[in-house]
Amino acid sequence: MNALLEPGMVVRHPDQPDWGLGQVQSNIGGRITVNFEHRGKVVIDGRWIGLVQVFDSSGRI
Repeated sequence: MNALLEPGMVVRHPDQPDWGLGQVQSNIGGRITVNFEHRGKVVIDGRWIGLVQVFDSSGRI
């Protein structure tokens, strides 16, 4: 799933719900940079963490 993530998509971290919604900034070689509402910018290793795409964010980032 992570391979399909593109900049601008909205995601959640499955193990960190308190980070809130995140917007994908880049996805290069399995390293996904996401800007989360309550955590800021985080680089995630997509080999170990499966981000969950949010289709109806109903909120603002």
